[in-house]
Amino acid sequence: MVRANSESITIIELPESKLVGFRVLCHGDQYANEIPKASSQLSERLHEVKHVINPDVQIGAFVVENETDEEDGYWVCVEVTEFEDIPSGMVVLTIPSQHYAVVRYEGPNYEIRSSYEELHLWIEKNNYNRLLNKWHLERFYKWTNPEKIEVELLDTIE
Repeated sequence: MVRANSESITIIELPESKLVGFRVLCHGDQYANEIPKASSQLSERLHEVKHVINPDVQIGAFVVENETDEEDGYWVCVEVTEFEDIPSGMVVLTIPSQHYAVVRYEGPNYEIRSSYEELHLWIEKNNYNRLLNKWHLERFYKWTNPEKIEVELLDTIE
């Protein structure tokens, strides 16, 4: 297992990104069950999505402190170059250009919180501000086995 550490945290700016996938909206304790279902469904239907940039990467998107009902939930998506003929049941989401503190995590999904805690401490220690009302991302490189995920955690900062 690879845990976050301060040497592995970087700051990046990403341009606007266009995402297509599924919105998961449920009670807080159900996300751990519902997100993997949406991820599997997206994998099965990926061939229906046009203009996919990288089919081997799934992107999770969420707002920590959402201000509207439209921002509530968790999105399981792939990035596309443009929106065209969105498949039935799927949604689109545009993430504006933002700055992120980034750390990579590898291990069981239920231990991801420790990497988030380390990331949040690093952000505070380095005098950045977390933007809780903006979109945060998770870039999954391996997601099919909950015991062995590989993900980059992207926490929006200023």
